[in-house]
Amino acid sequence: MAKTLIIDPTDGTRTPFLRGILTRSLTDAGLSFETGYRLSSEIRQKISGKDEITTQELRRLVLSELHTLDEREVIENYESINPTSTNIIVRDRKGSTLPFSITEHRRTLESTGLSSDKAAYISQIVYLESAESYQEEIGSNAIGRLTYEKLRQHYGKEAAKHYLVWIDYKHSQRPLILLIGGTTGSGKSTIATEAAHRLNIIRTQSTDMLREVMRMMVPERLIPELHTSSFNAWRKILGSGDTKETPEEMMIHGYIHQSELVAVPCEAVVQRALSERVSLILEGVHISPALVNRFQDTENAVIVPIMLAVLKPDRLKHHLKDRGISAPERNAHSDYLSNFESIWMLQSHLLSEADNNAIPIIANDEKDKTTDRVMRSIIEVLEKGFHASVEDVFSID
Repeated sequence: MAKTLIIDPTDGTRTPFLRGILTRSLTDAGLSFETGYRLSSEIRQKISGKDEITTQELRRLVLSELHTLDEREVIENYESINPTSTNIIVRDRKGSTLPFSITEHRRTLESTGLSSDKAAYISQIVYLESAESYQEEIGSNAIGRLTYEKLRQHYGKEAAKHYLVWIDYKHSQRPLILLIGGTTGSGKSTIATEAAHRLNIIRTQSTDMLREVMRMMVPERLIPELHTSSFNAWRKILGSGDTKETPEEMMIHGYIHQSELVAVPCEAVVQRALSERVSLILEGVHISPALVNRFQDTENAVIVPIMLAVLKPDRLKHHLKDRGISAPERNAHSDYLSNFESIWMLQSHLLSEADNNAIPIIANDEKDKTTDRVMRSIIEVLEKGFHASVEDVFSID
């Protein structure tokens, strides 16, 4: 028998009527389980011939039935809650309990590289089926196994495995160090912010800010190449005008020299995160293979380097123009568009070095899709050491 759909006019959402959800709402309002279940069954019978019913119509029908029972206190309680939703209490592996959060569940799925739409769909299914189970509490492993099964059913083995890998990593409690590099205007800060939101990472740092701190501490007369943009650092190096290097070689030489200076505070920030066992996102133009290699021997953390790229010159120019408008104080420091050739050459160098060192290169064409790719890159790193089964990850609570 096809389920009647409940339509919420406020946002247009359409969800099937489930007796379990209504039963929970009624028990939350004060009815016994037996009475609530019987009343929910009667209401399901009454609406069984309808394809759709609005939340207001369902509320009026439920209240009408409650009035026949003369349950005034229950009526007052029910009027203060939404009869189409209910709290599902989830018990985690440590025994703590919290209400099931669709938002947090969706965010977890997005952390595996699943798109927002697909993640929202699976979260809704998991919520509805869990609510229909009539259990007072549900273990987090039961929620996890159900999620895995629904991912496998709707989006295939790969999506389900990605979720399995991510949950196994979360159980390990190892910190994640995400290193996002790229040339000026490649969107590093934006993607870092999006990734931090999805991964629920509080600690983020830009190499530009670390360089700024160094500038405050070290006068320009001592280290002049620190007091300019990465693509112009070569102009400040003593004797740069006497070299026989090509303009590209000089630019790369200046960038490397500045990056080596900034690598010192970068390494300190990462080491602090590792010692405190907290996850960190470090982003900036100074994220180079040389810096990444300093952390390759770290065993108790997951190190994921990413190199962002804008592969079309016109698009990168557009990003640089927007950067100057949104942050004019940064544009005052250096005219990005007039230095476009240097910025483009720097990107070519960064991408070449990333490719030579097997660092994933992600084209930043669109924010959400790029963030999805970053999430998948994290999963790919985690997969290399993953050998657990579904039973291992979702053991009995």
